[in-house]
Amino acid sequence: MKYIASWSGGKDSTASIILAHEHNEPLDLIIFSEVMFDENISGELPEHIDFIKNKAIPIFESWGYETKILRSDKTYLDCFHHISTKGKRIGKKLGFPMVGKCLINRNCKMPQLIKFTNGIGEPFTQYIGIAVDEPVRMNRIVNAGNKVSLLDKYRYTEQMAFDLCRKYDLLSPIYEFAPRGGLLVLSECQIRRT
Repeated sequence: MKYIASWSGGKDSTASIILAHEHNEPLDLIIFSEVMFDENISGELPEHIDFIKNKAIPIFESWGYETKILRSDKTYLDCFHHISTKGKRIGKKLGFPMVGKCLINRNCKMPQLIKFTNGIGEPFTQYIGIAVDEPVRMNRIVNAGNKVSLLDKYRYTEQMAFDLCRKYDLLSPIYEFAPRGGLLVLSECQIRRT
């Protein structure tokens, strides 16, 4: 059985990795799906991707965890220039991915994670960062089979996850100016900061 952590760099998924480390939970691989703006430029906020690559990954690797960065074939610009093939807007450019529509996650981040996990070829358990005080999100994974929340197992709330990341100095700098991560939230914050 392989044990894989899906990691966004946010407080919940980072706290899950810290809990695995603290409690000697098995963890073979950490996967991070980086959304690219175009073929060469990251779509993640510069502060966040710097935290991922230059702070968190070196710490995780010093703990003995392999970390892999995945990238989709689709970029943020691909989503921006996408022509609709169904619905009311057939043949029209969809344009700017609107906040709350999750088009970037659906088209750029998730397919790469699914493709990777489908290619594992052996049984695996996937750690996901859902806190005990997120019952709606938790209910979605109850029957998901191989998905496990260490935050739920150790009864961690979102605030406790935040505090644990701060204790280990593994809190992404995005929390200095945004209430949570996620590309669409970050894009909105980036627009406001410029």
